[in-house]
Amino acid sequence: MDKHVPNEELMVRIAEGNEYAFRILVERHQVSLLNLIYRFIGDRTKSQDLAQEVFLRVWQSARRYEAKAKFTTWLYRIAANICLNELKASRRKKWLRFFHVDRDEQGSGEENFPDASPSPEDLLLSKERSREITEALQGLSENQRMALILKRYEDLSYDEIARILGCSVSAVESLMVRAKKNLQEKLQIL
Repeated sequence: MDKHVPNEELMVRIAEGNEYAFRILVERHQVSLLNLIYRFIGDRTKSQDLAQEVFLRVWQSARRYEAKAKFTTWLYRIAANICLNELKASRRKKWLRFFHVDRDEQGSGEENFPDASPSPEDLLLSKERSREITEALQGLSENQRMALILKRYEDLSYDEIARILGCSVSAVESLMVRAKKNLQEKLQIL
């Protein structure tokens, strides 16, 4: 099978049970999906588990998939829902543990799934600022954080972000303004 087959055609083949088409789809989107989830959740191991959950849902939903929007919009919508559900579940667990937070469990936020391998010098220079940005991002509301990550790191349009978050374009614009303002305030404090 040609690896340049459009995502929508791969989904048709996946709906027919074609595992090779699914493998191509996973290979094509795995790194960007892991990065998206990691930037939102901040935990490497949990990000890998959630990415597997996203791809499992893609496999299970293949027969119902309709190419109404770009495939990545549909994929990121699944990822956003899974991330938001994970945060809700995590809050319930924290409540049960009486708000005991173990930094080692949550990770420091300094790891990333690199799209390209940075040099050791680049890592040393950006490590502290990256930690500050990650910490500030984690302090944003869920919708602000997801909107900002989808725009900044995935370079999606406001229209695509609106579809993923299930809101209007004007709501995304508002989320982005508030997210940028809150992020700037948080970074000035750090």
